Amino acid sequence: FFLVMPMMLGGFGNWLVPLMLTMPDMSFARMNNLSFWFLTVSLLLLLSSTYVDGGAGTGWTLYVPLSSGMYHSGLSVDYVVFSLHVGGVSSILASINFIVTLVLMRPKVLGMLQSQMFGWCVIVTGFLLIVAMPV
Repeated sequence: FFLVMPMMLGGFGNWLVPLMLTMPDMSFARMNNLSFWFLTVSLLLLLSSTYVDGGAGTGWTLYVPLSSGMYHSGLSVDYVVFSLHVGGVSSILASINFIVTLVLMRPKVLGMLQSQMFGWCVIVTGFLLIVAMPV
């Protein structure tokens, strides 16, 4: 939950996208910062859930038989689920920032078809995150 999408896309994206577009920063710097702090709060909530009610004994998948109220009725499962929601908000904010930066802030001489492959991958991944994360 915290390595592939937020760290790889957010970390490499925040480093490489401004370099590709020869910009000093992303288009929405405050949204970028807010996304980072939401991710940090989400990670801290996930880690703190292990100290509440003996931890969430649901495994890493959070499937229903183990995470239902019948088997594990403590607050730790609620902390984990809320942590995943905050992480989802962080991913949505970062995706909006990437899409706006890559589509609207690119150099005018560089058309969309002449963009780098990494830029296209970030746009498609951001679109998929925006569509799939609220579900």
